[in-house]
Amino acid sequence: MADSTEEVVPAGWEKRLSRSTGMHYYLNIYTKESQWDLPTAPAEPASAQGPNKIQCSHLLVKHTKSRRPSSWRQENITRSKEEAHSLLDGYRQQIQSGEVTLQELAQKFSDCSSAKRGGDLGAFGRGVMQKAFEEAAFALKVGEMSGIVDTDSGLHLILRTL
Repeated sequence: MADSTEEVVPAGWEKRLSRSTGMHYYLNIYTKESQWDLPTAPAEPASAQGPNKIQCSHLLVKHTKSRRPSSWRQENITRSKEEAHSLLDGYRQQIQSGEVTLQELAQKFSDCSSAKRGGDLGAFGRGVMQKAFEEAAFALKVGEMSGIVDTDSGLHLILRTL
């Protein structure tokens, strides 16, 4: 008889162990999307509701109310949310005017470790990023840049690259 505390993984999902974190995650065998939380419904083959995976670059500006107000650039971030918004708005205007690319600014100013890759986050599927980030990213067309997106991590500009 099975242990009553054993979790039941819905059909179409596999439970796997992350080599980098040592934590378990769940892989959708159809779409190859993964997530940390136990899925609540069976996996189904990819639908026609848009892409399963996209690729984006972003520029993150953290502030004192960010979930972790420190970064590779600055051990203790002291700027207010308003200051972060103003900085990001200036970056957005520079990008839109063509004076500089999001990737160039991300390398210099992003508070995310993806800065060294020009803000490139690689390909990701739904259920991986924070909800506000995911919704903004999946709403973009390839080559399109978001407005300022507010998440627990801070404020972002997102550029869909694939």
